[in-house]
Amino acid sequence: MKLFLISFLLLFGLSVSAQDQLIYQSKNLPKADTTWVFKPKKYKKLEKLPVMFLLHGYSGNYKQWNGIMDAQKYADEYGFIIVCPDGLFSSWYLNSPAKADWQYEIFFFDELYPDIKHKYKVDDQNIFISGLSMGGHGALYLFIKKPELFSGAGSTSGGVKLSDGFGKFGLGDLLGNPLADNELWKKFSVYDNIDKLKGNTKPIIFDCGASDFFYVSNNQLKQKCDELKLNATYISQPGSHNKTYWAKSIKQQFEFFKNQLK
Repeated sequence: MKLFLISFLLLFGLSVSAQDQLIYQSKNLPKADTTWVFKPKKYKKLEKLPVMFLLHGYSGNYKQWNGIMDAQKYADEYGFIIVCPDGLFSSWYLNSPAKADWQYEIFFFDELYPDIKHKYKVDDQNIFISGLSMGGHGALYLFIKKPELFSGAGSTSGGVKLSDGFGKFGLGDLLGNPLADNELWKKFSVYDNIDKLKGNTKPIIFDCGASDFFYVSNNQLKQKCDELKLNATYISQPGSHNKTYWAKSIKQQFEFFKNQLK
């Protein structure tokens, strides 16, 4: 009886803290999208909570962020609902002009975002988005497209200038050859679209390690943000394009977004 009780308590404890798993079958994606949602312990006690969408990097999946920073621990500590969707290895979170079934932007705005708001106790005034590498670009890109849906955005080690990925990261499959149509690549690049946020006062935070291959482009993005007088915080610090850096960075970003809560 005692062994049974201990086993039951262990299972019950795991079920309380375990993440929700949502699976989306979408006509806009080539395969199902699996999303993990982590709710803070105080979820049932409060009417509405802030939300953080966390987008993973190239070749990763919906499990990547939890492997970096223990998403349940962060949900409990900061009181955020944390949403970790799957960017399908190499979607770059955009609508591909070359692949009809790779329309991630449409999926995000028309299916994932409203479904999260429908299923969970979401505070509309406190919805944020961030990500790493490919996901850093995706977070800023989606924020640029519809800033009215977010309270702020972030990026760590973001590939903010898509031309940096010429011949790599699956971008050629999504966008074609940049030598043949460079303007098309610019159309989807954060660096070339950041000016659309001119006059927007919502907070942005982005960072990049000094040894990262995206470092130069992030510095250039910082210069553009300054010229546009955006409410942008840029952190340049030691580090490379790896898990150790992202674990440090995401802690800084959660502290930043916590201070932005309305």
